[in-house]
Amino acid sequence: MRIITGRAKGLRLKTPKNFLTRPTADRVKESLFSILNGLINFSEVEAVLDIFAGTGALGLESISRGASSATFIDTATVEIIRDNLQRAKFDNCKIIRGDFEKILSRLAKQNLSFDLIFSDPPYAKGLAQKSLNLVDELNLLSGLMIVEHGAEEILDVPKNFQLVRQITYGHTTAITIVRD
Repeated sequence: MRIITGRAKGLRLKTPKNFLTRPTADRVKESLFSILNGLINFSEVEAVLDIFAGTGALGLESISRGASSATFIDTATVEIIRDNLQRAKFDNCKIIRGDFEKILSRLAKQNLSFDLIFSDPPYAKGLAQKSLNLVDELNLLSGLMIVEHGAEEILDVPKNFQLVRQITYGHTTAITIVRD
């Protein structure tokens, strides 16, 4: 895994040595960011939220492309994210370890909203739908959200969101949504 473009272009990211995480494949990440480049200007993105961050690849790519700040949420890979941030020399980021539901609630209580949100949870556990619903209920999205999920899973897009794009890559489906 590597950062595709921007300030940290080419940086190889540290990845977990186990199979408890499933990092976004480079080809999927390239496609997602190609779609995003047509929808947003990263230099205008103030805040990115990377839920189920894993290696931090999606948030890191956003910062590399010009986003101002990123918040990473994960339970098991905080040290890997921290190492990748240090290697990329990004200091405008926050890493939060813990349960995503509690953390999202805490962020909402701080009246935070995010221009770009990524959610890439473990597949087939209902977490993609749960994260999408929470982001909606807590009013955390002020721009675009990308949710990756297993191709066999079907997500119900909340009524406050509009589906912009849905693409399937093998066993992975990614939806891009925007708040209506």
